[in-house]
Amino acid sequence: MRHLTYFCRGQMVRGFGRGSKQLGIPTANFPEQVVDNLPADVSTGIYYGWASVGSGDVHKMVVSIGWNPYYKNSKKSMETHIMHTFKEDFYGEILNVAIVGYLRPEKNFDSLESLISAIQGDIEEAKKRLDLPEHLKLKEDNFFQVPKSKIMNGH
Repeated sequence: MRHLTYFCRGQMVRGFGRGSKQLGIPTANFPEQVVDNLPADVSTGIYYGWASVGSGDVHKMVVSIGWNPYYKNSKKSMETHIMHTFKEDFYGEILNVAIVGYLRPEKNFDSLESLISAIQGDIEEAKKRLDLPEHLKLKEDNFFQVPKSKIMNGH
C-alpha cells in the first residue's frame, strides 16, 4: 500500500442514504470519479484522518473505502464520517480529506448492530490515534486552505 498521507478533494454527492438513517452515523460521500482515481494500491478498508467542508474548520474523521460487504455494494465507494455535528446538509460542497492512517480491512457483519458497534469502535480508535503529535500536525496542512473561489454556501 502506498505511503500515507493521501489527500483527496471533491464535490460531495448523495450516497446510499444509510449513514444517518440506518446507522445513525452520517457520512459525506465522494462522487464515483474521485473513488475511481484512488491509487490502485490503496487497500479497501477503514482509514482515519482529517476532513473539512469548503474552507470550514478541520475535524477528525474516519473513512470507509470499498464495497461495504454488509450491503453488498456493486460499486466501490468512499464514505467519510466527520466527527462534528453540522447544522445542515452540505451536498454539492467541496469535501477535503487527508487520510493519515489505516485501521482495519473491510469485512462483513452478521447484523446491523454488529456493524454499528464496529464503526463506533473505529471512531473511538481514530480519535485516540489522531491525538498523536505526528497526526495532529496534519490538521494544519496547507491542503485545507481552500481558495475563496471554491467556497460555497459559506462553508
